[in-house]
Parts: sequence; structure tokens; C-alpha cells
Amino acid sequence: MTQACFTPPVVKPGDKVGIISTARKITPQEVHPAMEAFKRWGLTPVKGKNLHARHHQFAGTDRQRANDLQEMLDDPQIKAVICARGGYGTARIIDLIDFSSFKNNPKWIAGYSDVTALHSHIHTHLKVETLHAPMPFNFPPDGKETQSIKALKQVLFNGSIQYSLPNLEVAGKPLNKPLTGILTGGNLSVLYSLIGSPSDIHTEGKILFLEDLDEYLYHVDRMMLNLRRSGKMQGIKALLVGWMNDMNDNPVPFGKNAREIILENTCHLPFPVIFGIPAGHLEPNLTLILGRKIRIENKELDFGLYC
Repeated sequence: MTQACFTPPVVKPGDKVGIISTARKITPQEVHPAMEAFKRWGLTPVKGKNLHARHHQFAGTDRQRANDLQEMLDDPQIKAVICARGGYGTARIIDLIDFSSFKNNPKWIAGYSDVTALHSHIHTHLKVETLHAPMPFNFPPDGKETQSIKALKQVLFNGSIQYSLPNLEVAGKPLNKPLTGILTGGNLSVLYSLIGSPSDIHTEGKILFLEDLDEYLYHVDRMMLNLRRSGKMQGIKALLVGWMNDMNDNPVPFGKNAREIILENTCHLPFPVIFGIPAGHLEPNLTLILGRKIRIENKELDFGLYC
């Protein structure tokens, strides 16, 4: 049985927001445009103590990254936690985190790509909405507020958003009437890696969103096959497909692109597959409220609050 997630309080001018990296290392220069943007919004950005630490490819050791996340979750003055970038490493620290304070005082957690591990764990165990959203690493150096940045701001401050998406393409079962359901998902590779773990997602009765980049096409097929065979595709209301970009192939071609692979693994299943969701590793990367009951009608996605 699907259960709606709790909506964290919106932020307001004067609030503190935490900036951490649960995965790859990041420099002060790379995070500077986001720091300035948050200040323009009236927020006070607070860097994690280890944000600019370095341990091989990571933003510090597992313990350092876990400590930064823990402090931001536990600090009642921090009203949102923004993950600075993806890469790899979030799943390595999940089991080091005590979510007790977060459970009692939920707050927005934002990020995408590798941060999918955190989204999935929170939805499975804590039933709190989180934001699949641009990260400080994605903020333009010139300070321009792109469509993606504006969407993140709106959701942080208002808690809801509606998108009109004229380029959506529906395959599989037709979308003949409005569809509602709780949104879950994120990066395909990360979700695949979480299957069978305590952070595995529950998909039955929900709307599943997937995006990915820089994967070999045969591996996309392997992952989609696994999602199908493990039951992740059984009972979902719809599949939303975001950016699937920069895919790789071998000298002997796989023979299908990412779209064709997804369709082959879903064509026999009774739900619409909706391509063209502008979220993932390209611009625009619109903020999606994971754990939210959303409404899809025609070519609009409504992340309003539904009872």
C-alpha cells in the first residue's frame, strides 16, 4: 500500500541552509556561484566543515562526509540540506547516519544523480519528501538563474510547482485521463545498485522516474532487465523517463539506443511510459518532488499538495 510522504517546511528569508558533499570532492570556486545565489534569495548558506576536504575522488573520508550530513540533519537552525555535487560515494555513508533528529524535524534535502541513494533510503524508512534537483556544482558561474535554478528556488520557498512540458511523448498505454501517484526513483544506475539493500525503493502503486548518463547501452539493458525481473516494474502507475544522455557503445554495436531499450523492457506492461521529462544530467534539470503525490494531465506535471 502506498503511503504519502511528509512535506518538510518551506524555507523563508533569513533561514540557514547547509551545503555538503556526500560524494565527489568540490572546490570553493565551484560552489561559489550557488553560495552567492542563496544569499540573493535571502538565505544564509552554511558550508559543512569537510565540504572541501579531499580523500582520493571523495569530499573527505566516509566518516568526514557522514559527519557533515549528520551535523546538518541534527542542527535545528539548518532548514534545508543541499548536496553540492554527485559522482559516487553517497551509498558508502548511509549506514553511518542516525536519522532520529531528521525524523522528528524533517527538512528539505536536495540533489540528484548519486544523491539518489539518500532519496531512496529516506523514502523507504522515513517517508519524507526530498528534492531531485540541481546542485551547487550546476549553478552557472555568471550568476544567471536558469529555468532549473528558478524551479529549485520556487519549490524551496513554496513547496509546490507545476510544469507545462510540450515535448512529452507517451508510449505504451495511452494517457487518456489524468493520472495521480506518488513519485519515486532517480538515477537508474544508483537504483540498480541499491536493489536488495536496506535502501532499496518500493515502487508498487507509484510513478517511477528514471534518468542516467555515460553508461554503456548493454548495461542500460542489464539494469532495465533487472528492474523488470526484480518486480520494480510490477504495479507501477507510470514510468517517467528523464535525460538519458552521453551513452556509450562497443565496437560491436548493441543495436538499440536507450529509448528503445526502455521500451523493449516495458512494452508488455500495462502503464504509460512518458519520455521527455527535463530532469537529469542536462539543462533544464527541473526540480522533482520525490515522495510527492503528483498529477499528470495532458502535458502538465503538477506537484501541488494532494490529500
